[in-house]
Amino acid sequence: MRQTMIALSVAAALAAAAGCGKEAGQAQSTQEQATKAAETETAAVAGNPLLAEWTGPYGGVPAFDKMQVADLKPALEKAMADNLAEIDAITANPMGPTFENTIAALERSGSELDRVFAYYGIWSSNNSSPEFRKVQQEMAPKLANFKSKITQNGELFQRVKAVYDARNDSDLDSEQKRVVELIYNEFANNGATLKGEAKKRYAKINQRLAELYTDFANNVLADEEGYDIFLNEDQLGGLPESFVDAAAALAEEKGEKGKYAITNTRSSMDPFLTYSDNRELREQVWNNYYSRGDNGDEHDNNAIIAEILKLRDERVGLLDFDNYAQWRLQDRMAKNPENAMELMEAVWPAAVARVKEEVADMQAVADEEGADITIEPWDYRYYAEKVRKAKYDLNSDEVKQYLQLDKLREAMFYVAGELFNFEFTPVEEGSVPVFHEDVKVWEVTDKTSGEHIGLWYLDPFARSGKRSGAWATMYRDHTTFDGKKTVLASNNSNFIKSAPGEPVLVSWDDASTFFHEFGHALHFLASNVTYPTLNGGVRDYTEFQSQLLERWLSTDAVIDNYLVHYKTGEPIPEALVAKIKKAATFNQGFATTEYLASALVDMKYHTADPENIDPDAFERETLEGLGMPDELVMRHRSPHFGHIFSGEGYSAGYYGYMWADVLTSDAAEAFAEADGGFYDEEVAGKLVKYLFAPRNAIDPADAYRAFRGRDAEIDALMRDRGFPVPGEKTDTVAVKD
Repeated sequence: MRQTMIALSVAAALAAAAGCGKEAGQAQSTQEQATKAAETETAAVAGNPLLAEWTGPYGGVPAFDKMQVADLKPALEKAMADNLAEIDAITANPMGPTFENTIAALERSGSELDRVFAYYGIWSSNNSSPEFRKVQQEMAPKLANFKSKITQNGELFQRVKAVYDARNDSDLDSEQKRVVELIYNEFANNGATLKGEAKKRYAKINQRLAELYTDFANNVLADEEGYDIFLNEDQLGGLPESFVDAAAALAEEKGEKGKYAITNTRSSMDPFLTYSDNRELREQVWNNYYSRGDNGDEHDNNAIIAEILKLRDERVGLLDFDNYAQWRLQDRMAKNPENAMELMEAVWPAAVARVKEEVADMQAVADEEGADITIEPWDYRYYAEKVRKAKYDLNSDEVKQYLQLDKLREAMFYVAGELFNFEFTPVEEGSVPVFHEDVKVWEVTDKTSGEHIGLWYLDPFARSGKRSGAWATMYRDHTTFDGKKTVLASNNSNFIKSAPGEPVLVSWDDASTFFHEFGHALHFLASNVTYPTLNGGVRDYTEFQSQLLERWLSTDAVIDNYLVHYKTGEPIPEALVAKIKKAATFNQGFATTEYLASALVDMKYHTADPENIDPDAFERETLEGLGMPDELVMRHRSPHFGHIFSGEGYSAGYYGYMWADVLTSDAAEAFAEADGGFYDEEVAGKLVKYLFAPRNAIDPADAYRAFRGRDAEIDALMRDRGFPVPGEKTDTVAVKD
C-alpha cells in the first residue's frame, strides 16, 4: 500500500507540473510518461534490498553485498513515508495517551528507516563516491524536513507530554520512566513547543543546516583525496622500513608504481612528520593536512562555518536560550558551558607550561645538531621523537616492531574475555555479507553459557572514499521489549596496509586508539537495556568507557602475551616496557594543548555572537587570547573540524573528551588500587554492571557514584598527565594487573 501511495504521488506531481496549459494530446503523452515513471518507481521500491528485512543467521544481518547507490533515494523516501504513517497511527489512536500506545509505539516505529540508515552510514563514512554524494546532497534537506515533521508534530508531542506529566503517578518502572523523560526532552529541545512562524522557521533552519553539514564533510573529503604526494626514493630519509613499504604499495594502488604515496590523512601525515628528515617535505605535508577546507577554492569551508554558527544561534534563540552551548549542554554531565570552561581552564595553564618545556628540549636538540632552525609546527613531532630517544632512550619505531595489528586485536579480545566474559569467534567467510573485502566479522558469545551476544565487524584500512580517523558504530542495538534483538557493532580505522605478506605495524598512539574504539564497541555489546532510546548516550560520558579501555593496553597481561616482535616472535623486552611506562607522560603538553585548543575554540564559537563572524579571524584571535604556543596548532582546525561542523554530535561538546577523561583517570585509580589490579574481578564486575550495561538507562552521575562510591576528582587527571597537583608530588599511578 505504501509503495503504491509513493508511486501515485510521483505520478501526480509529474502530471501537474508538465500538463498545465498543454494541448490535450500533449497532456495525454505526459500522462503516459508519468505512468511509466510511476511504474518504474514502484518496481524500484518493491525489489529494493535496502528496505528488506534482514535475514540469515545471527538474528538477521544487513545485505551489504547487495548495496547499490541507485536504490538509496527510493529506499529513504519509502522508509520516511512509512515512518510518518506510523506516527499518524499513534496520533490517531482514540485511546488516551499511555506508555504503551505512545512511548512504546514510538520506540517500535522507524525500524525500516533504521535499516536504510545502516546502509546510508556505510556510504557516508566507509565507501563514499560521487554518485552517493549527489544523492546525499539531495536527500539531506529532505531528511531534516522529515525529522521536523516528527519532532514538531503537535498532536504527537501532546501525547508524549501527557505521559511525561503523569510519569510519577503511573505504574512505570525505572527504565520506562527514563525513556519517557529522554523522549520528552528530545521533543521539547527540538522545537516541539514552538508555534506558528517560529515553528516553520525552526524546520527551515534544520533543512539548511543539513545541507551545510553535508557540504562541509564532502569538502574535507575532497581535500583529503586531492592532495596526495608521491615521493621518489631519494626523498625517504628517516622513514621506517614498514612505512616505506606501505607507501610503495599505496602508490602502486594509485597508479604510481615505483613511487611512494603520502596521503592527506592523519594515519599517513603523523608518522611522516615524526620520522622524515626532509624538513621541506614535512612542511608541505603539514600544510596540506592542516589546510584541509581552508584553501580559498571550491572546497573552502569558512563561509559554511559562518552560516552554520548564525543558523544555530538563531535556532536556539527561538527556544529562548542565550547561546547554542547553553542549549546543547543542558542534558550533559557538565550542565552548562561555564562548568565545561572551568574544567578546561583549570588544565590549560599546566598544559601550555609543559609545551614550553617540551619546545625548549626540542630546540636544544636542534641547536646541538646545528640545524639552524627555530621549532615550527611541522618540526614538533620530528624533534619530539629525538627528545624521546635522548631522554628515555625510547625509539617509537622500535616500539612499533612489537605492535602488530592482528596481535592487538587478539589482545582486545583477551581483555573483553576477562572483563566482560565475551568470546570472539571469526564467522565463516561468506556467511555474513560485507561491504568491502577488507571487512572481517566475528561472532560474540558469552564464554560461560555460549549465549549469542552479537557480531563485531572490523574495517581497518584506509582507502579512497573512506573518511579519515577511527570510529565505532552500531547497525543494530540490543533491545528486549519486542523480543530480544542482538547487537551488530562495527569498528573502523584508517591503518595503512602493509606490503603483501607483511604484518601491519602501528604506533603506540594508534594502538591506544584501536583499544579506544573497541571500548565503544564493548559498550554497545554489553547493553542490557529494554528500549532503543536507552542505547543513546550523553556525549561527555560515552567517551569515558572507551577512554578507560585504552588503559588495558599497558597492562602486563597484554604486554607479556601480545606484544611480540613481528619477525622473531620474541616478547617485547622488559627494558623496553620500562621505558614505555617511564615515558607515559612524555609529550603530554603537545597532546593536551592541541586537544584543548580545539575544545576551547569550539566552546568560544558557540557562546559568541555569530553576527558577521569571520571563522579564520575568530580562530586566530581566540588562540592568541588563550596564549596558544606558536609551535603547534589546534588538533582540528576550524575548516576541517568535522566533529562540530559536519553534524551536531560534538558541537559545543568537544570538551567532552576531557570531561570523560576525568572519569577515566579516577576510575583507572580504582583498578590500580584494587588487589587484582586492572583485572580485579570485583571492580570489573561493577564496571560492567554500572558503567557499561545500563547505557543511558541510568543518569551518568548516579551510575559513576554507584561504581566509585563518590564523584570523580580532577586530581587523578592531573596525575595521569604528569601535571602539578596542588599539595602533591607529581607522580603517576603505577599500573597493576
